[in-house]
Amino acid sequence: MSLHTIVLVKQVPDTSNISGDVMRPDGTVNRARLPAIFNPEDQEALELALRLKDKHGGKVTALTMGPPNAANMLRECLYMGADRAILVSDRRFAAADTLATSYALHKAVHRIGDYDLIFGGRQAIDGDTAQVGPQTAEKLGITQITYTLEVQELDLKKKTVRAKRAIKNGYEILEAPLPVLLTVTKDAAEPRPFDVRRLCTYKRAQSRFEIEATVDDSHDLVWMDELMEKAKADDLLIETWNIEDIDADVEMCGLAGSPTKVHKVENVVLSGAEFKAVPATPDGMNDMITELMQDHIFG
Repeated sequence: MSLHTIVLVKQVPDTSNISGDVMRPDGTVNRARLPAIFNPEDQEALELALRLKDKHGGKVTALTMGPPNAANMLRECLYMGADRAILVSDRRFAAADTLATSYALHKAVHRIGDYDLIFGGRQAIDGDTAQVGPQTAEKLGITQITYTLEVQELDLKKKTVRAKRAIKNGYEILEAPLPVLLTVTKDAAEPRPFDVRRLCTYKRAQSRFEIEATVDDSHDLVWMDELMEKAKADDLLIETWNIEDIDADVEMCGLAGSPTKVHKVENVVLSGAEFKAVPATPDGMNDMITELMQDHIFG
């Protein structure tokens, strides 16, 4: 049995340093003003998949739904060790909520075909819903293990996987039959650095959008097809699929397929509250403890 793992990845805006100049007057984030990065938990999910590949062989496919520039993140997947990169991109996917996103992803997985494991981050930093992974598993009709901390054992003969997952105040060990989808928590695996040889090779990998941008108006579609075929032959093609390619219902995609509507977004600025300095002396500590007990905070 040759192991095939699909990793769901997402390019997200770097929300770690949001300031006033990236907020619109209506309180929404102007994503164009923020750098795009590899969603951290998705990158850790890719690392877990690559570790299984290192141990058991097989191949890893990186799959994302996103705008054309998400090809940058897919190249990073190839630099780390992914064997195949697929970009699902179409203007009709725009404004998708988690339901529409998981619908498109599950249709893309169906097109990919046979697989044993699907990995993905627990959640994306731009949404924090933790819904896309579970919803995708539900639509595929496969078992899911969420909040994965570690893959303890993969038995390809028995076709089972054993994983350690986080729960409140502890963890539990679950065993599930393949295929299974696992969502990965923060700090589950330190992503490996880019492989220099792979970087030198796959920095030339291009999506259909990028190849189209190199063809000016004087060239016809035949020349475009030749460029696509050459990139594919050289293993430098980032496959690019639209709604028709994954046989999706347009009414289930993007805004049309998204029942979630954002009523209002506010930019909340936290200000410092009143505080009281406590001297670093025995008397200061005793006074603080007495005050905490009087306020019934403890004691």
